[in-house]
Amino acid sequence: MIKVAPSLLASNYLEFGKALDKVVSSGADALHYDVMDGSFVPAITFGQGLLSFLSKRGFPIDAHLMIVHPEKHISEFAEAGARYITIHQEAAGFETANTLRRIREAGCLAGVSVKPYTDVHALEEVLELCDLILIMTVEPGKGGQKLLPFTLDKVREIRRMCTERGLNPIVEVDGGINTETAPLAVAAGADMLVAGSAFFKAEDPAEFVKLLKRS
Repeated sequence: MIKVAPSLLASNYLEFGKALDKVVSSGADALHYDVMDGSFVPAITFGQGLLSFLSKRGFPIDAHLMIVHPEKHISEFAEAGARYITIHQEAAGFETANTLRRIREAGCLAGVSVKPYTDVHALEEVLELCDLILIMTVEPGKGGQKLLPFTLDKVREIRRMCTERGLNPIVEVDGGINTETAPLAVAAGADMLVAGSAFFKAEDPAEFVKLLKRS
C-alpha cells in the first residue's frame, strides 16, 4: 500500500488549519512537517509550537528534522505530538544510532534521511533501528524543485540492502513528487511519497492522492 504525506512547507502559511483540513480530507496518510534551522539548510521554518497545535487533530505527523544536533530536540518533538521523527544522518553523525533509539524510546517511529549526494551505505550500521528511511530526491531546503533522477538509484539500493537483511522499513521519498514522477519512485522501491507543491496546487487534492496511491 502506497502512503502519501503532503508537505506543509508548500501550503499557505496564513492558513495552516485549512491546510491540515485539506490533507486529512484528501485521504492522505500523514502530514510531512519540515523543520529547518537555517544551519543544516539555509531556510528557517517550523518548530515544536506549531506542531503541538496541529497534532491535536490526531492525524499522523512526520517531523522531518533538518537541523544540527537533532539529538537535543527529540523529547520536545515527541511531546509536541509527532508520530514519526526523521533525522538526517549528515547532521546526527556518530549520534545517529543513539538518536534513533531515543526516538523509539519516546514512543515515536524512528526515521533517518540522507541528502541526494550522500551514499546510502552510510546507513549500513543503523538499518535495524529504522522504521522509516527517507531518501531526499532534491537538495533539502526549499520546495518546488524537480526530482533528481539519479536519486532513484539510491532508493533501489536502500531497498536492496534492507531486503537482504530481512528488514522492511517504510522507504519514503521527498522532492519533486507528482503524478509523473511518483510511478518512477514506486518502481524503484518507495512506498511513502511526500508531495508538496503538486498536492497544494492540485484542483482536486483527493483525486491527486488517489493517483499517487495507484502508482
